[in-house]
Order: sequence, then C-alpha cells, then structure tokens
Amino acid sequence: MTDAQQNAEPGRNAVVTGGGSGIGRAVALELLAQGWTVTLAGRHGGRLEETVALAGEAAGRALVVPTDVIRPEEVRALFASAAERFGPLGLLFNNAGIFGGGGVPVEELAYETWREVVEVNLNGAFLCAQAAFREFKEQRPQGGRIINNGSISAHTPRPHSIAYTATKHAMTGLTKSLSLDGRPYRIACGQIDIGNAATDMTDRMQAGILQADGSVRSEPVMDVADVARTVRHMAELPLDANVQFATVMASGMPYIGRG
Repeated sequence: MTDAQQNAEPGRNAVVTGGGSGIGRAVALELLAQGWTVTLAGRHGGRLEETVALAGEAAGRALVVPTDVIRPEEVRALFASAAERFGPLGLLFNNAGIFGGGGVPVEELAYETWREVVEVNLNGAFLCAQAAFREFKEQRPQGGRIINNGSISAHTPRPHSIAYTATKHAMTGLTKSLSLDGRPYRIACGQIDIGNAATDMTDRMQAGILQADGSVRSEPVMDVADVARTVRHMAELPLDANVQFATVMASGMPYIGRG
C-alpha cells in the first residue's frame, strides 16, 4: 500500500443506531443532507422508514436495517449490509439507548430493569463498536471514526437514575479504550455528552423534573439540530484530528455550579 493510500480518508458512509427517533433521527438527517450515505439501525423498522421519508431527495442514500443491538448476529448483519451497499465504513454514531428505571429509588429498582438498561446502553454499544472496529481494521483504506453518545449523565447523575447513569459512565471508559486501542489502525473515537436536547425523551424536562435538592422544576431544552450539527463536525474531521469529548447542552439547565 502506498503512503497516499495509507493516509486516505474513508468514505462518507455512516451507520447510525437508534435512527428511528430523537437524536439518532436528527443526526441521520443532518448527515444525509450533507451528502453522506447512512445506514439506519433500530428495533422498529417503521420508525426508521419514517426517518428516511423525512430526508426528501437524499432518501436514496439511506438504507434501513432493523436491528436489535443486543443481538450479536443482528449487529454483524447490520455492518455486512452497510458494507455491501455503500462500501468502506467511515463513521459509527453509537447512539441506541434507553432510560429505563428512571424515577425509581435504588432499593426498588427491579433487577430485570437494571439488566435491560445495561444490555442496551452498554452491551449494545460495545457490540456495535466491536463490529465497526473490525470493519475499520480490515477495509482499505484502513481506519474510520466512532462517536459514542454519552450524555451529561456520563459525568453527573440525576436523582433516581442509577441504571442509566452507570451505563453512561461506562460509556466513557468504552470511548477511552476504543480511542487508545484504535490508534495503530487510524481508528478515532470520541464522545458527545448531550444535555436536554428537545426530543420525546425530554418532554418531561419542561413539565418539571426532580432536582438534587428534592424540588421539582422545569428545565430549558435546546434544538436537537444543534446536536446533529455538532456530531457532523466531529465526523468530518480528518482522522489525524479527534474531538475526544464534547458537551452540548441547553445553556440554562441546572448542571454547571449549583444551577
């Protein structure tokens, strides 16, 4: 392989998990609008198709692959389908996740709920990252980028959110390990930590949510499109540059200092 081939950038081909709603949908649409090809993954094929329909003329550069990210065989099929349709992979936006067990005190949280959150948020993220890592190492030109959706819960918890918070702290460890282990293969890995983007998941923020001092207060939200543009910026850097961690949040939310 020549130096030029070795240093070539991978194609603008992305896999977006959790692409049927919220942040995943917004990121998929932003990438499609900017000329990327996108393979959308999620458990609900109908929602993925709805995302593609919103892409307008760019819909022809999208592929829908219904996928349960906790099933290794389905994750392998997802990446095989993406490679067959679009060629070498450039980006995994590792986004699929659930907020199970929210609002439940520690002593009342069912083990089955804990296990489900860990399965999706951590095990699913690992399986997708592992599959992308294999693609990046084996393809020519070698390399690519993983962007993990961390959440500001990767740093600071909300009350009664132990399952979600624990998995998002673990996501930070996943990001760091992938970033380190990927260096010899031109694999960059970064993490975006998002606070109060306006999606169905954050409707409750504006209605009022429990605070650390025991009060219930409404919180501001931001346009999810601002998150999508940030992900695209991270994605379009050359592989010799990496946004290791980025925090994008509603400016007035109670996170910095005492709120």
